[in-house]
Amino acid sequence: MTELLLTIELVPQTSWMNNVRAILTVKQWNALRGTVSDKAWNVCQICGGVGPKHPVECHEIWEYNERKQIQKLTGMLALCPDCHQVKHFGLARVMGKADKALKHLMKINSMKKKEAEAYVEEAFKTWKRRSALEWTLDLSHLKQYGVNTETINKTKEQAKR
Repeated sequence: MTELLLTIELVPQTSWMNNVRAILTVKQWNALRGTVSDKAWNVCQICGGVGPKHPVECHEIWEYNERKQIQKLTGMLALCPDCHQVKHFGLARVMGKADKALKHLMKINSMKKKEAEAYVEEAFKTWKRRSALEWTLDLSHLKQYGVNTETINKTKEQAKR
């Protein structure tokens, strides 16, 4: 398969709600997503599209080291709602929007339906494997946005107690 423009990035179940938006204050999140959107000129960084209510949404890019069980934030993207829905295909399924997400995946990647369905199936196999693991978050990428990650980690640890 050739390299895809739009990929599915299913967050392991054991990491649900362990995301940048949940960890930052509302003020920090709004500043971060504003920066990401502005850098992209408020258009989707994958398809160039925009959404009907708001042009783009802020998406976190994660890299997973399964051996060390580290979930590392490696980037942030401005995505139109359609591309963002594909990234979170599992949520699209739960919301009854899987067909729409599949069509968008096919359109952006010039895929046939069977090829797209096979890709979705592989993404869910990876998700299932990763969901069996407990992940440690590496948020060091946020430093480039002026976010003090040491403060975030301390606050998270206090919340666990």
